[in-house]
Formats: sequence, C-alpha cells, structure tokens
Amino acid sequence: MLTDTKKITGREVILKKTFGALLGVAFGDAFGMPSSLWNPEMIREHFPNGIHELLAAPKGHIIHDGMQAGQVTDDTQQTLLLADQFIEEKKFTRCGVAKRLLAWAKSLNAFDTAILGPSSLKALKMIDEGMPVEQTGTMGDTNGAAMKITPVGIVHPGDYDAVVKDAAEVCIPTHNTNIAIAGSSAIACAVAAAMAGENIDSMVEAFMYGAERGMKLGNQWYGASVIKKAELALKFVRSGKNEKEIWRDLYDYIGTGVAMPESAATAIALVVYYNGNPLKTAYAAANMGGDCDTIGAIAGGMAGAYSGADIFPEKIIQQLSLVNKINFKMYAEKITNVMFDEQKLL
Repeated sequence: MLTDTKKITGREVILKKTFGALLGVAFGDAFGMPSSLWNPEMIREHFPNGIHELLAAPKGHIIHDGMQAGQVTDDTQQTLLLADQFIEEKKFTRCGVAKRLLAWAKSLNAFDTAILGPSSLKALKMIDEGMPVEQTGTMGDTNGAAMKITPVGIVHPGDYDAVVKDAAEVCIPTHNTNIAIAGSSAIACAVAAAMAGENIDSMVEAFMYGAERGMKLGNQWYGASVIKKAELALKFVRSGKNEKEIWRDLYDYIGTGVAMPESAATAIALVVYYNGNPLKTAYAAANMGGDCDTIGAIAGGMAGAYSGADIFPEKIIQQLSLVNKINFKMYAEKITNVMFDEQKLL
C-alpha cells in the first residue's frame, strides 16, 4: 500500500500541491464559515440563491458574528499550527502540538468563547491544569482532529504508514480515540496519495487504508465506522442522482456534524463527486448545511493537494492572504524546503 516517493516529479510539483492543499483548507473553511452550524432550511432562508462566493458572516451568527468575507476560522489556524511545528522542528510531536494549541487558545481567549470544539476545549483545559497529554484526549472523538491534519499528509507523499504514525501522534493531546485517529489517518492518507500524484480511486484506497490502520490505535471508544460511513457516502455520490439530491442524502444519511465518521465520510465523498476540485467541494460543503467550514476545510485539503494551487484564481489567493494576513505561498515553500532537506525527495 506504499507508494514509492521517487514517482514524484520534483520540487515544483510538491510545492504546487502543498500550496494547493493549504489553500484548499483555507478556502473551504472561509467559504463555509457564513453557513456553519446551520441546517439546509436556515441556509436557504438566509441565502435563497445559495452561497457562490466568499461572504461575511451573517449578523448575529452563533459563532462567526463579525467575521469578514474570506476570513478563516480555527480549522485553518490549527492547520497552520501543525505546519509551524513541522517547519521549525522537522517533525510532529504530541507535546509540541499540545503546547502550540494551548498557546493559540489562550491568545484568542478561546476558553471563554465558542471557538473551540468540544473535544479540544475539554482536553486543553486539562492540559492547562497540568495533566499529562497522554490522558487528556482519551474521549476526544470529533472532527477537530481531522480539520488540522492536512500537513501530516503533505509531508509524507505516498508513505501511508508514516502518515498514520504521525496522525496518531498529533491526535494524542486532544483526540486520542480510535474513532478520531481513524478519521484523521484516513484524511491524511488521502492527502498523501494526492501529493504522490495518485488518482482519485487511489486516494479513496489510501483513505480506507488510513481508517483501518487508525482504528487500531488510541483509546478504544464507541462510534460509527469511518469506513462503513465512507462506503455508503461513495454509493450516494455514484448513484446518478442530481447534485442537490446527493447533498441531501449525505446530510440525512451520512451526516455533516462534528462526529468524526460523518465529517470524514462526507468530505471524501465530495472529493470523489467533484473529481478533486477544491472550489466545488467548498461550494457543496457551504450549501449542504452542518459543520460547513470544517467539512469544507477537510475536503479542501484533499482536493487542493490533488489539483494543486493553479486551480485557484489569483483573486481568491489574494483575498485569503490579505484578509487573514497569512502568506500561504510562504508556508508552502517552507514546508517543501524541509521535506526536500529531510527526506531528500527527488
């Protein structure tokens, strides 16, 4: 199940795919931000014609009130925390992840707001109180683990066992359950397949491999099967129904909430349905309802790695960069430099 990294055609390809993956996370996040945590009926009420561009959060939004068009949320912010660790330390470590997450949460006063998801909030409070990180995430089973996992897939093109190992390491502080590790490993393995130049079918195979391997790790917890959910979601997107019908099937039968099996399965299904186009996966996630920004970010990371940065119009890249004061290209260049220095990719 391992792909020979020598298949990769050079630094420029890796750079474009890395840049595309990071943009995919940010674009999916920002695109889904205005409608996040709304059901389909609420979205239609506020956006009768749907969401077709980056928009500001509606006034009074439960979490995102006051956010600008193109502004990212904790999904992208935490993704870049992992990128920072890899750039600075050339590896992912549980203690490093915990330290960075805690500092970030405190900087945003996250303990007194609705920024953090349920698993991260509970775990980071325990970490702040001095509990060992090996004990803080033993009940974390939500999609907060997968929303930030894209960098783990980026840095291991085709090396799925290395992906699962690092995904589990990253999950330990906040999401150290088999459910969360399975979903995170699945997503990161799909990203790794895309980074190695694999096709969509191979990305799905990598997703299933990661889910199977990840399910054997972490604290054994209860929850729906990531693999079974994904298999059903893929049947829906291959059913021949129209786009809106597929959205509704995913929403009703798979789910688009914070539960890891729902988010992971729906995200890979969107990648398959839209043939790895991160612009379209973001559009779907934002209009389907549910945890729109997070599913958009997760699907966007996979699709962005598949399509590369060239699929994003320069106007969108500039908007995401300026609004958030983040140089995504610089992040991609730094990650790529470390990858070639440490792994000696060809």
